Amino acid sequence: MPSAYADENGWLSQSDSTYGTVEPGSAGRPILAPHQTHHRDLERHDDTTSPFAEDEIKTIVLSTAPMMLSMLLQTSISVSSIFILGRMGQRELGAVSLANLTAIITGYAVYQGFSISLDTLCPQAYGAGQYQLVGLHMQRMVAFLMLISIPIGVIWFNSARLIAFLVPAEHGETAQMAGNYLRIVLLGAPGFACFEAGKKFVQAQGLFRATLTVLLICAPLNGLMSWLFVWKFGLGFNGAPISIAITNNLLPLLLALYVRFIAGIECWHPLSRKIFQDWRPMVRLAIPTFLMIETCFLAWELETIVSSYIGSVELAAQSALASIVSLVCQICTSASVASSTRISRTVGAGLHRRALVATHVSMSIGLLLGTMNLVVLLCLREKIPRLFTTDIEVLAEIIAMLPIYASMGILDGIISACNGIICAVGRPKFSSYSMALTSWLICVPLSLLLAFVADWKLLGIWIGCLVGFVCCAIAELWFVWRIDWDRAFSEAKARNTQDDT
Repeated sequence: MPSAYADENGWLSQSDSTYGTVEPGSAGRPILAPHQTHHRDLERHDDTTSPFAEDEIKTIVLSTAPMMLSMLLQTSISVSSIFILGRMGQRELGAVSLANLTAIITGYAVYQGFSISLDTLCPQAYGAGQYQLVGLHMQRMVAFLMLISIPIGVIWFNSARLIAFLVPAEHGETAQMAGNYLRIVLLGAPGFACFEAGKKFVQAQGLFRATLTVLLICAPLNGLMSWLFVWKFGLGFNGAPISIAITNNLLPLLLALYVRFIAGIECWHPLSRKIFQDWRPMVRLAIPTFLMIETCFLAWELETIVSSYIGSVELAAQSALASIVSLVCQICTSASVASSTRISRTVGAGLHRRALVATHVSMSIGLLLGTMNLVVLLCLREKIPRLFTTDIEVLAEIIAMLPIYASMGILDGIISACNGIICAVGRPKFSSYSMALTSWLICVPLSLLLAFVADWKLLGIWIGCLVGFVCCAIAELWFVWRIDWDRAFSEAKARNTQDDT
């Protein structure tokens, strides 16, 4: 079985530093093609006097930068509809926000949650030298996501009645508009699912620029199409979801073309029956990551629905705040994904010391980015809300709430970093437990209590979120401190050996 070997100091051997490992019997032919030299250069260790931390900071930062921009661009695809439709009025802003949140809870979070398991499987396989196994993991995930797209489609097609049941009666027309929005966006759901799995495939190879290149094309195109469909072609409210459906189907197509003609094809696995076999390791990791994402977004959805019972101004403000949160969170999440990929690859390659150093670097970067979010939101708290609405009452409510969310920025950085580390060592179950318990036993009950019993309204919702974030950060820091690294390395080795056989 091909593998990435390390010397006693944890460095990759010099002969493998540029092209990776060499398969037995391949007459010295490198597994990785020359076009991948740039990405493998991030793992070059020719200068064995360089500090571990300096090398890991360089690797993670260089991976985080394109990852951060990619995640912001992808988030902008759905948020752009809020920018465009929000200027049509409070009802349109509420409808598109309810539709987006429902799509996230019942669809996008499901796809993302399950595909996060590939952050463990694919990088560990790549680090162990099992290159085609990376492609096989991705193909299995695509098949799995297509299967669960069936119930997602049923929910989205009938979402108008679901939303109408959850919101007050006076928002019935808003619920109907949100339902129509989701029926149209449903056409792009399979494309979104394929892109989520495809992202993990290229990220495991260190090809973070692949998704960035695709999104640099699709995100601006989506904004242009939305503006044209809504305002120029006279499609009105329905123009935005049409644009999103088209964009979501373009994403995997362009990513496939990138892999085929630019970089990444070396890890492709030939299509075979193996795609539909041995799903157990994938599902065992996927269910906790799905629950981790789903419980978090469910709490956000509930709080948006709760805000509709406070008033239309509060609903519009909460909708805009939710959009701000979804954008800002991508900054820390991108560092988490880049760090998780790096740590997982070192675990798969058996580099003990390097995995520990990468973990420390990941926590430091998470804390730094969280602090940066705090400063930016506080400095721009009167300017950012004007991007979402021109309504004076809604603006005042958003400006009043932003400092509370800004104070959660550091906690978000810590939690994101911990989630990435925990997933990298194959322990996503704890993250799902901590986020579920803090969301539903602390955050949601406290938010409801403060919003309605204490009559703090929207302020009570956000204070409840702040307390929940504190508890979650403490729990996950405790777990990261107590990680059994020997167990993580042995499990990764066993997992890759089993799949190889």
